[in-house]
Amino acid sequence: MFGLSELAIILIVVIAVIAAKKLPELTRSAGKSARILKAEARAMKDEERTPAEDRAAPRVIRGETVERGETDGTAGGRNDADRG
Repeated sequence: MFGLSELAIILIVVIAVIAAKKLPELTRSAGKSARILKAEARAMKDEERTPAEDRAAPRVIRGETVERGETDGTAGGRNDADRG
């Protein structure tokens, strides 16, 4: 009779034979995921080592605010001349 380890090995071989077409794609995606996880872990360690004063402040991009009634008609909005 087979033991648990022999059944596990047979199951792995059967899965490998059946999924042979998808196996390279699966290993490639697993490798990419592992690299991303490793890079994120390294970035978190580096961030912990850096004092809070040395961290760069987030960039603020200033823009124009436009009120609802202030459209000039160039961006598809309607102005007073179009309403007549």
